[in-house]
Amino acid sequence: MSERMRTAAVALLAIVFVAPAFAQGPGADTYKAKCAMCHGADGLAATPMAKTMKVVSFKDPTMVKATDAQFIASTKNGKNKMPAYAGKLTDPQITDVVAYIRTLQK
Repeated sequence: MSERMRTAAVALLAIVFVAPAFAQGPGADTYKAKCAMCHGADGLAATPMAKTMKVVSFKDPTMVKATDAQFIASTKNGKNKMPAYAGKLTDPQITDVVAYIRTLQK
């Protein structure tokens, strides 16, 4: 196998096996647009807004234990100082955001 073919093969394998690790689900864009300002891009609630509003990190044990239904209800109805997103986000968008939040908890 020539050096050029070997390089091409390695590049192809990298695209096939490594690129999906960087792919994000459909909830990522909605999260970034609607949630990251307070919860942080990484979900750790280390933003100035999160500190002011006492937002809890998604990695906090209580948040990790929360069910998807609890996240959906909090998103739809609001919780504490978090506004309600019912009517602003569709049910599928909210479900996708919750799925994305679960990836931030890993």
